[in-house]
Amino acid sequence: MQKLVRISLWMIPLVLVSLCSASQYGAAPTGDEKAEKAPAAKHSVTGCLQKGDEMGGFTITGKDGKVWELHGKKVDLSGHVGHTVTVTGATSNMSKEDEEKVEANEKKEYGEKKHGDLRVSSLKMVSESCK
Repeated sequence: MQKLVRISLWMIPLVLVSLCSASQYGAAPTGDEKAEKAPAAKHSVTGCLQKGDEMGGFTITGKDGKVWELHGKKVDLSGHVGHTVTVTGATSNMSKEDEEKVEANEKKEYGEKKHGDLRVSSLKMVSESCK
């Protein structure tokens, strides 16, 4: 009987410690955490692939006139410069602070045109030329 009492005395603190740490991992994210961990939206753009202003950079202008700066290493874009392609990827989810940092440079590059960033995950060639 004494062994059972001793085991019980050790088990209670262990269970309480386990429950406390488990509740922290299962806690609902706050508003800021939700914004940071929100999955990036998938997006496809068809247009003429061009070399970008930055070294190793590429851009594509969609049919709506929006210029997309393309990023990512999953797809080799260099062999398709001057081709009409459809690229698919995740739109960039930058924080407001990061967005403000790059905004001045992007305005210089794109002027008043709408622009965005796309991490390319796939490419489909539509035509070997841009019309």
